[in-house]
Amino acid sequence: MHAAQGAFFDAIKTAGPRREDAIARITLLAKLLDSAFFVPGLNRRVGIDSVIGLVPGVGDAISTLLASYIIWEARQLGLPRWKIARMIGNVAVDTAVGAIPIAGDLFDVYFKANERNLRIIHEHLGMPKRGPREIDGTAVRVEER
Repeated sequence: MHAAQGAFFDAIKTAGPRREDAIARITLLAKLLDSAFFVPGLNRRVGIDSVIGLVPGVGDAISTLLASYIIWEARQLGLPRWKIARMIGNVAVDTAVGAIPIAGDLFDVYFKANERNLRIIHEHLGMPKRGPREIDGTAVRVEER
């Protein structure tokens, strides 16, 4: 019976979420929290974090919980403790300064803690910042088809 349960859990672990899935989730969440919308007057991108932060008290708590999910996923991906501590520091600064009325809301527009944390994850995993430098394949002109 014990061997059957072990095999069952091994099968779930094998079929479970992959590293690429976790990276896709945290990338989507970081972009949504920090740069989901373009503000024409500021010529800056802002995210849900800045909008939620306008609600006193509760907004900053909600954005901190959402940012904590990125840190949890980073721990699941195997980042070392010192990088996790840097990520926690980014979220702590964002939360502490973001709690100050008006000045904190302006700070949220410019200090993008979730994108900073995403950059830490990408650097640790050795992922390229902007995609590949060279594209494999053959180039064909449209007129030649």
